[in-house]
Amino acid sequence: MQANLSILKLITDASFLVQIVMATLVLASIISWALIFIKYRQLADARVATRLFEDRFWSGTSLKRLYSELKNTRPHRGLDRIFYEGYQEFTRLTQRNEQMVDGVVPAAQRAMRVAESRELDRLDHNLSFLATVGSTSPYIGLFGTVWGIMNAFLSIAQMKQATLAVVAPGIAEALIATAFGLFAAIPAVIAYNKFSDSVDRLAVSYENFREEFVALLDRHVIAKKYERH
Repeated sequence: MQANLSILKLITDASFLVQIVMATLVLASIISWALIFIKYRQLADARVATRLFEDRFWSGTSLKRLYSELKNTRPHRGLDRIFYEGYQEFTRLTQRNEQMVDGVVPAAQRAMRVAESRELDRLDHNLSFLATVGSTSPYIGLFGTVWGIMNAFLSIAQMKQATLAVVAPGIAEALIATAFGLFAAIPAVIAYNKFSDSVDRLAVSYENFREEFVALLDRHVIAKKYERH
């Protein structure tokens, strides 16, 4: 309890600039933790949704039925969105001109790429903030430390006799700024690396599904050509 009171006293006794630095780092840490919880939930939901849609897609249900089911649900996310946008474009073009089927699959593929890009952009949103906090917080804390130590030495210079008991509080309150910087930076760096890896894995899943779905559409187009001949 006494240690907590002494740390609190060192914070309250710090210079105004050092207090601003510490307040900035605390605010950055609070925002970072809020983003960490939000992103953790968002990416966990995306992983579950991807697995569920893949199971549903490869369960043997017809593409038309799956498309009709998705048509009545909003909003579309992840693989739902990629499939929906691609099949919608494929259906629209084939219905417009059944004779011209050669350019249908590339058009559907482009629609799926756009949907995939938008989904990855949504998942990547705000990750840059965590990267910024992780990379800059130690330097902001170090700035507060340097400023505090500079003030401590200026105070020492005005004294005729400096002892450890006199020097220690000023240096200790300066070093707390570095501790605040590390407290803000370490969780942000860990979370950024973890979430970036999750987004990369989802990107691979989206890309693999897109290519597999394009192969299915190709086979459908080839079968239609053979039917005409």
